[in-house]
Amino acid sequence: MKKKGTYPKSFSHIGITVPDIKKAVNFYENVMGWYIIMQPSTVKKEKETAIGQMCIDVFGDDWKEFEIAHMSTSDGIGIELFSFPHGVKEAPEFNPFNTGLFHFCIQDPNIEDLIDKIVSLGGKQRMPIREYYPNDKPFKMCYVEDPFGIVFEIYTHSYELTYSSGAYAE
Repeated sequence: MKKKGTYPKSFSHIGITVPDIKKAVNFYENVMGWYIIMQPSTVKKEKETAIGQMCIDVFGDDWKEFEIAHMSTSDGIGIELFSFPHGVKEAPEFNPFNTGLFHFCIQDPNIEDLIDKIVSLGGKQRMPIREYYPNDKPFKMCYVEDPFGIVFEIYTHSYELTYSSGAYAE
């Protein structure tokens, strides 16, 4: 039950840790069309600036520096890419059963071409393209991975249209 005065919050950005910031920026720029709003740069641990202090608050003391880049989707959602030199560089274990972030989803009506592009640039298609409601709605979905092993999903239509009852129903 929704509390009085509660309203839907908008999504601002997602932070993704990658093994190589330049390769990740290149992949997401060329495959997703996301544009760079801040080129890759290095943040060093220090307490003299607001960003330095904030990073110490978030990451603790067990780091010296990291690389960061900021990108944006067509609808203004931020993609914050991080690369830590002392972090594990292998793909994360895919385990959707444990608590934590499972995946993010992007939307593209041309799912087949996007998947081909992802695979051609080192990513993976994790399953066949499926239709959620094959007899009612022409909506497709598929799980994929980027070249770094980060799992995400692709929808051909908006989340609201995909799950709303009666959309495109006859």
